[in-house]
Amino acid sequence: QVQLVESGGGLVQAGGSLRLSCAASGRTFSAYTMGWFRQAPGKEREFVAAIVWSGGSTHYLDSVKGRFTISRDNAKNTVYLQMNSLNSEDTAVYSCAAALGYSGRNYRAYAYWGQGTQVTVSS
Repeated sequence: QVQLVESGGGLVQAGGSLRLSCAASGRTFSAYTMGWFRQAPGKEREFVAAIVWSGGSTHYLDSVKGRFTISRDNAKNTVYLQMNSLNSEDTAVYSCAAALGYSGRNYRAYAYWGQGTQVTVSS
């Protein structure tokens, strides 16, 4: 089992920045691909970013490339999502997730999920 707890969400003006954190406990964190997903009201869950266990490979949703950066600190069992130049379309509940043996965008492949943190961007 892996337990995930997100933090860092909140209300920010358009153009601003937020840094989300996801703290993991349980089994070996460093073995897992970590992903960030988001879900806005009335919309399907959407892949945002993922980082493999070593941190050597990352993937991003096209609309966040150049604005968001995913990183991880395996010594602290934590994954981060730095979000810059936020706009109203980034408003959603952001959740982190963990997958073993997978590094893609399909949320069904991620076995463990946090409870989510709300990000609201005001225009």
